[in-house]
Amino acid sequence: MAIRIGILTAGGDCPGLNAAIRGVARAAYQTLDAEIVGIRAGYRGLIEGDYQVMQQSQFSGILTMGGTILGTSRHVPECMPSPEGATDRTQEAIDTYRRNELDALVIIGDNKSQQAAYHLSQAGLNIITLPKSCENDVPRTDKSIGFDTAREIATQAIDRLHTNANATHRIMLVELLGSYSGWLTMGAGLAAGADVILIPEIPYDFDVVIEAIQRRKKAGRNFSLVAVAEKAKSKELVDFMALAASRRAANAEEQVRAYEEIEKNYSAQTLLLARRLGEAADIETHITILGSLVRGGTPTAADRLLATQLAEWSVKMVVEGIFGQMACRIDGSVTNVPLSEVAGKVKQIPLDHDWIRGSYRVGACLGVAEESLE
Repeated sequence: MAIRIGILTAGGDCPGLNAAIRGVARAAYQTLDAEIVGIRAGYRGLIEGDYQVMQQSQFSGILTMGGTILGTSRHVPECMPSPEGATDRTQEAIDTYRRNELDALVIIGDNKSQQAAYHLSQAGLNIITLPKSCENDVPRTDKSIGFDTAREIATQAIDRLHTNANATHRIMLVELLGSYSGWLTMGAGLAAGADVILIPEIPYDFDVVIEAIQRRKKAGRNFSLVAVAEKAKSKELVDFMALAASRRAANAEEQVRAYEEIEKNYSAQTLLLARRLGEAADIETHITILGSLVRGGTPTAADRLLATQLAEWSVKMVVEGIFGQMACRIDGSVTNVPLSEVAGKVKQIPLDHDWIRGSYRVGACLGVAEESLE
């Protein structure tokens, strides 16, 4: 009897998803008497029973394609939108899995998707996951599928804005993906020679930022490039929100939730930063928001290799009956880790990381003095 393996892609789009889908299918066909069930639109397809038994020919020619032939969505079974509000539809997802008599389900997803996968695994489903994230924020893996391509696109964009900033004598702010993790902004900013790099892990001091730009102006460089993660915040704002949260809630858990609610009222921080920098430095400012631009296009060779390696490993896990784990790469070697070590967690840049130390050594401003990170 054929081994039935389901595949779905969940969360935001990113380059390399098709390479991962192809890798799982080809490895399964080579290793097993396999049947691949493609589940459309992420977890939503699993809940609504939107799937098809795939043919081998459907996996040809997709290695270099951006996007995902299966489609994706950000929905998770335990919190599906409905007219009555968020609804837990986990049982419907389980029912689809059982109805299809799946022997395993491979989920290619971001950190939120990994948490949903863990819940399904706890419910008794044979789940294997692969990490994908343009922000590289899935924990317990060196890199996530999609990160290398996103970083390359972001680096090229900053390179192009560099000549424009120089020609027009502007402060160019480039906003990049990075809600809670600054891997993309730090990697692209350092690679492209950004003058200021602001990430969520390091709340910035506005005075330190403006001082760096003023130094450049006094040296005759009447332009600056600022790479900023979408949710980077000033130390002033972070301290204010923490104080407000502490006044709203009694214990630490409630304070975290209160902080998240307060944070929703303080979006558009890049716009505010641009305005303050322009006024303080007396230089015209311009904002470029890359956003989903880094999610599209042909994946780099590094992302194709990573996707293929992790996909092949996931099939090895199916063969060996290893479930409830994520295929990953740690210290350059492919392996797997329990989903319990991934679910509900975000990988941030350690403050002693080489990229952070290196940024200071080449004269970039990270919004705070280096000694304050020690």
